[in-house]
Amino acid sequence: MNLLDEDFSNNKNKKTNNMIKIITIFIVLIVIAIIGIASYMMYLKGSVLRVYINNMENAQVKNLFVFEQDGTIYVPVRAMASYLGYSSYNGEYSNKSEDSSKCYVECEGEATNITLNSNKIYKLNLEEGKNNYTYIYMDKPVKAINGELYITTDGMQKVFNTTFSYDQGNNRIMINTTEYLVTAYANTVLDYGYTSLSDVYENEKSIIKNMLVVTDGKYYGVVNATDGTQILECKYDSIRYQEATGDFIVSSDNKYGIIGTDRKTKVNIAYDSIELMDYDAGLYLVKRNNRYGVVDLKGNNVIYAENDQIGVDISRFEENDLKTGYILVGNLIPVKRNNKWGLFDTKGNQVVEFEYDSFGYIASSNREATNLLVIPSYDVLVACIDNRYTLLNASGEQPIRAFVDDIYMVISGGEKHYKMTANDKTYDVEEYLDRLGVLESTSNNNRTNTSSNTTNINENDNQVNNETNEENTDNNEQQNNEEVQNNNGEQQENAQ
Repeated sequence: MNLLDEDFSNNKNKKTNNMIKIITIFIVLIVIAIIGIASYMMYLKGSVLRVYINNMENAQVKNLFVFEQDGTIYVPVRAMASYLGYSSYNGEYSNKSEDSSKCYVECEGEATNITLNSNKIYKLNLEEGKNNYTYIYMDKPVKAINGELYITTDGMQKVFNTTFSYDQGNNRIMINTTEYLVTAYANTVLDYGYTSLSDVYENEKSIIKNMLVVTDGKYYGVVNATDGTQILECKYDSIRYQEATGDFIVSSDNKYGIIGTDRKTKVNIAYDSIELMDYDAGLYLVKRNNRYGVVDLKGNNVIYAENDQIGVDISRFEENDLKTGYILVGNLIPVKRNNKWGLFDTKGNQVVEFEYDSFGYIASSNREATNLLVIPSYDVLVACIDNRYTLLNASGEQPIRAFVDDIYMVISGGEKHYKMTANDKTYDVEEYLDRLGVLESTSNNNRTNTSSNTTNINENDNQVNNETNEENTDNNEQQNNEEVQNNNGEQQENAQ
């Protein structure tokens, strides 16, 4: 090979090597670009919020969440209800209206009420068919955003009985409903050695706290949902989960008691029935030998089980918007014994003797009258003796110091007014209480303050305040009105 051919061959090899290097560099650059693009796409994908309901991604729900600067997440109640299988409405379940400051959601087993600016959730068990609500609290009050009611994710879990988890690293939210979880664990309980889950709605809600109420076909127990370890042994005739307290009402041999998740007995299994009266007061209604009493969360007697009835039937007073008939005007427990009613406070002190025939006014001949049990703005209760009526405050005292013919409610133009009649004359109860110095309460939990000074009552007030004489009461202490003396003398001897 001559020198010319050798140079040509070397140049050709150099060009080939250079081309290979260029191609290699180009391929490397392409690979780097692909990796970079893929990484960027993964970053973008990770930075976009993804929401899963019952393990299925829902692109619409993610637009409902409102993230506050302090980390609180809010969701719109009614919009979220439609995605979680609930019906939702303005107003309250037991008091239908178009009031947009209130809202209730409903499923097959439960109705739940919430109110703007309140963190209190009222729940009514629809399976039991009772009128008394239970309640629990959210971490923060309901707020309004663009005219819609919003609750925190803590509130969402409690209102809709769901679980909620937020993986901030992956920007992923997981929401599971009770119904979905019950289905998911249906086969798991078989692996744990039980026949099935309890189908009682209240028990199904225990799954939100990672507990399962299970049965072996004869008895009931409670297990940890994750690993099946026993919380309560499977040996009880029935078990009912208490959402408010987290405890369980259990029964054995037709007797009921309360056991906590720590297995400690809070109320001995010794009663014919037991029911939560009030969460804040920590009181349970108990029944033994067909007599009723009240115990606290430690099983201590607050009112001994020796009464005919505790609490009134609030189904007769629907327009009063009451949530329970067990505790009225924030403090009073109505108790019936030997066909007479008295009042205890939530500490177990008797504040009114057993002397009243009934509590509440039932409208009859007066067409405009509506049944009335309490006047919530003044925290007073309607009481009756011998078909005559008076008011009692949270201390069991009579602010009007009189018995009248009627005390009732009138609804006009959607507004509630309170009236009373005496000697064929009608009076506005609220105006009358104002003149007596009874202070209007700022909330339903406030106690009513009353003034014992009645010397400034004008002539018309004297007609109402002309009390009929009680046994063992001095007539000279009553401010008698001449008209009442002439026209209503016989009635003055009837009231007790």
